[in-house]
Amino acid sequence: MKQVIAYVKSHKLPEVAEALREIEGLTGMSHGAVQGFGRGPAIDLVKMDRVEVFCKDGLAGKVINTILDAAHEGLRGDGKVYVCPVEEAVRISTKENGETAV
Repeated sequence: MKQVIAYVKSHKLPEVAEALREIEGLTGMSHGAVQGFGRGPAIDLVKMDRVEVFCKDGLAGKVINTILDAAHEGLRGDGKVYVCPVEEAVRISTKENGETAV
């Protein structure tokens, strides 16, 4: 399993969410408003949205490319995508674990 974390411009979130919704086999996504800074000279914290997806290994590439396509404006500060391995997942309500819990 993979965890895909993306930081995208807030005004691009609806487009990213809608594009992710179209991926067959993807069971969901989460998002939240965040603030941070990068390498740029800005003094103020930049507001963005964090998108988080847990998926089977075979879907990770599709998830990444979907986020890249939907969030891309070709401008500095478009965001970042990170991918991390997931060792385990457990559904609290049924106690299912592994990929069936995602």
